[in-house]
Amino acid sequence: MEKYLATADRVTSSGKNIYSVFFGRYQTWHEGHRWLIDQRLKNGKKVWLAIRDVKPCENNPFTALEVVKNITKELSDLVQSGLVIITVVPDIESVNFGRGVGYDVIEHVPSEEISKISASQLRKDAKK
Repeated sequence: MEKYLATADRVTSSGKNIYSVFFGRYQTWHEGHRWLIDQRLKNGKKVWLAIRDVKPCENNPFTALEVVKNITKELSDLVQSGLVIITVVPDIESVNFGRGVGYDVIEHVPSEEISKISASQLRKDAKK
């Protein structure tokens, strides 16, 4: 289920690709992350994964560049085809927009099964 909170312009002045962006740490890529980007890919949209540059710690064991490398390997076919791009962005404290921003803000509500996936638990299991 998708919730649309704004209205997007569908044409760029440069004629270049338009992407659906997902900001995240992706500290252990998992099936829930894949489900999320698939919501846009299955609608014919391209996806930009914006990896937040967070300081490695117990909850975020990888550097942003390691995350990019891991996800690029996992999604190599999508990256090679240009359907997914992955970049590092500075860490964010909020996402803000004003009226008539020219892009959609969409919440994807996963099933209970997908919602139960926990990267924290996956990291704990990997340590065992």
